[in-house]
Amino acid sequence: MPLYEHVMIARQDLSNSQAEGLIEHFGAVLSDNGGKLVDSEYWGVKTMAYKINKNRKGHYSFLKTDASAAAIQEMERLMRLHDDVMRVLTIKVDAHEDGPSVQMQKRDERDSRRERR
Repeated sequence: MPLYEHVMIARQDLSNSQAEGLIEHFGAVLSDNGGKLVDSEYWGVKTMAYKINKNRKGHYSFLKTDASAAAIQEMERLMRLHDDVMRVLTIKVDAHEDGPSVQMQKRDERDSRRERR
């Protein structure tokens, strides 16, 4: 099956557990349609470059999936209908990279810089 990567932005007024619950919910949608959620990362609340639906910040999540096109279309359809999800970006990739994403690597680098001080 094809491999996909998704970045999802949820509303800023959700709690962290609710935002992570969205990842589990959409992972269940994929598994119901014959796909699987390979890996997921919760990037936290980040400031956006411009307002979306009167929000300046959003909960960012990153998903790596292995699913058919039909399963991805159904998951995207449900994401776009969900009130808490503001934006979704889906990209088809040839292979998933091992280890944490670039966003998570940046956070690790910042933590090591603080320790040096």
